[in-house]
Amino acid sequence: MISKKLSFTGALGETLSAKFDEPDNGDIKFCAIFAHCFTCSKNLKTVGNITRTLADIGIATFRFDFTGLGESEGDFADTNFSSNVEDLIAAYQFMEQEYSAPSLIIGHSLGGAAVLQAANQMPGVKAVVTIGAPADPEHVKHNFDLYIDEIEDKGAAEVTLAGRKFTIKKQFLDDLEDSNMHKHIRNLNRALCIMHAPLDETVGIENAERIFKRAKHSKSFISLDKADHLLRNDEDSIYAGRVLANWAMKYI
Repeated sequence: MISKKLSFTGALGETLSAKFDEPDNGDIKFCAIFAHCFTCSKNLKTVGNITRTLADIGIATFRFDFTGLGESEGDFADTNFSSNVEDLIAAYQFMEQEYSAPSLIIGHSLGGAAVLQAANQMPGVKAVVTIGAPADPEHVKHNFDLYIDEIEDKGAAEVTLAGRKFTIKKQFLDDLEDSNMHKHIRNLNRALCIMHAPLDETVGIENAERIFKRAKHSKSFISLDKADHLLRNDEDSIYAGRVLANWAMKYI
């Protein structure tokens, strides 16, 4: 796999850090975008394993850090779910102008909810894959349940997530409530593959069930067996990459 470092302008006008992972031989069948999980980054090992697996069979993937995360500019406190969706649309437009319009969009966890919302504003996308995605972005509020009252009363609170400190503002919570996921899933109008681990303790399997029931055909469900939410085991992330690639080939 050849990985090129790139940058583009995100929804809030900040410069976002990205990588374009393509096949060693340069023979690209089609392009994809990968949206990482909540407070994660494009450099998560799981993401690299999946994009490397895709590159091996000819799928080039554009992965990037959302505003305020990883190597991207911006203040995370000023972002929200809607700005993540807009960052995704900006990534699509950058790819469309500089390379080729992506045909596949993949989202992990909250990134999965974001791709479900963004897909309809990406005319070239023919297939959507979610990995461990919540049926509603409000699900992420459980990560900072202990701080909800403080956020509501003071307008913001500093929370610790995965050992790192983040400022969560009230506007972040308000934006989650306005997401209207049911409508976006029903109107997706693209082939959908829902990948989820039955034993996922972060985003329960019932979320996959709700997404599947709301979506129209063509839709597929693929079990990730005993994988954890972050697919930390290399075997799990490589398996996910292989299966989703073969699934996507049918629709692209």
